[in-house]
Amino acid sequence: MKTRSFAVFIYKEDDIYIAECPEVGTVDQGETIEQAIASLREATQLYLEEFPLPILWL
Repeated sequence: MKTRSFAVFIYKEDDIYIAECPEVGTVDQGETIEQAIASLREATQLYLEEFPLPILWL
């Protein structure tokens, strides 16, 4: 399995942390930053299983 890295933006809205991966378009949340990142990681993995991104060679 190949590992890919993506940017993640995290911001707080009221009492919840929002984690967003703009390169893939996935968003998730958690009560802590760690929970938000873990939820986003899972959501992104599931999304990419259904809709894989093309590999671009530079």
